[in-house]
Amino acid sequence: MSVVAAFAVPHPPLIVPGVGHGREAEIAATVTAYEEVARRVAELAPETVVISSPHATSYLDYFHISPGAGARGDFRDFGDPSDGSSVTYDQEFVRELADAATAAGISAGTSGERERALDWGTLVPLHFIQGSCPAVRVVRMGLSGLSPIEHYRLGRLVQQTAERLGRRVVYVASGDLSHKLAEDGPYGFAPDGPLFDKRVCEAFASGDFLSLLTIDQGFCDRAAECGLRSFQIMAGALDGTPVRSELLSYEGPFGVGYGVAAFTPAGDAGSDPERSLEEAYRQFHERVLAETREREDAYVRLARASLEGYVRDGVRAELPNDLPDELVRRRAGAFVSLKRDGRLRGCIGTIFPARGSLAEEIAENAISAGCHDPRFSPVTAEELPELVYDVDVLGEPERIEDRAQLDPTRYGVIVSAPDGRRGLLLPNLDGVDTVDEQLRIAARKGGISLAERGVRLERFEVVRHL
Repeated sequence: MSVVAAFAVPHPPLIVPGVGHGREAEIAATVTAYEEVARRVAELAPETVVISSPHATSYLDYFHISPGAGARGDFRDFGDPSDGSSVTYDQEFVRELADAATAAGISAGTSGERERALDWGTLVPLHFIQGSCPAVRVVRMGLSGLSPIEHYRLGRLVQQTAERLGRRVVYVASGDLSHKLAEDGPYGFAPDGPLFDKRVCEAFASGDFLSLLTIDQGFCDRAAECGLRSFQIMAGALDGTPVRSELLSYEGPFGVGYGVAAFTPAGDAGSDPERSLEEAYRQFHERVLAETREREDAYVRLARASLEGYVRDGVRAELPNDLPDELVRRRAGAFVSLKRDGRLRGCIGTIFPARGSLAEEIAENAISAGCHDPRFSPVTAEELPELVYDVDVLGEPERIEDRAQLDPTRYGVIVSAPDGRRGLLLPNLDGVDTVDEQLRIAARKGGISLAERGVRLERFEVVRHL
């Protein structure tokens, strides 16, 4: 057997009556769709349900698969300790999946569990599924900060493990859509929120899984979504499989998008080569990287050459002789940011010029961003072709007396304490939409409380080179 169906579902705790206290009626379409999912799961009679959840144990560079014989969880954090679920894990499936990941070079396994109790991203689907399939075994997985194709490849291993063990498996991808659909919602509004939900719902309705793999990460960050990587694993679990796709419901009455979709195999796994997406994704990814590199200006080319030379040769290369005058004759602070697969891979900079020229500033900060950012391991030579660079050249900071003088799309901010602690945040960052968010992040970076006496605020403008 193999994956006999897959479902994308949201996980709002208030959909559980003991949490919602009647408010679940405000998302009645989601409740009805969930009940249909539970009915179909019961009809399929799976031996194992594999659930991926954004709120299970997650790491930047590793997929965690829950170990042990089973686990329990409840909704006490949402005011309902009496409602919860206990599960028995399919330990054989877990072992086979972890071994297959090791053999395939995918960073996944059962090590590093931080919280044994079931998370709400798992509990909400189980609230419905266990009502009709109480004895089904479960495999629970977290997400990671790895690339979309790594999530897809993990899903494909789920498919292959099900086939190898002869299991009837239902895959459940738990995840909400955008959290920024309404000004009066808990997370506010961003124009990309509704656009993100529209794109994902169109993919759900059409079965266009490639579009789930190729959504721009900055777009996702601005939409504040949480489920996309879960859906990417689900897509891999149906690799090469013709499917009948249905969008069962979509609504967002609380400022968060809730989509329910069903995917039913219409043929055997591997019988539709056009739905095996790894090569299509590779071609897309290489094209995007090539186009990005073609657009790089002299500032970005200098940052790239400096880091690549240092990582490959272990020495700081001489500056090129053909640099523009503004790089050679000007002095200014500069930040160099590195991204891989749309996610930050390193960022180091200087507020004020510390070297003889802007060119030297950029070259040194590029090396520091790649090799000395304490949040990340040093960049390896194998990663260099995957990196995308931003160079921000800073204007002179100016002190401000009121946060009304800030604008996160135009100004960066510096938060300083009297004892010298200081935190900085650049402007126009994906997912940072308000002054309050900007200040909170900058203060946290400096280990500063905004309520401290004597805290000083400064703003600055940047010229961003991509």
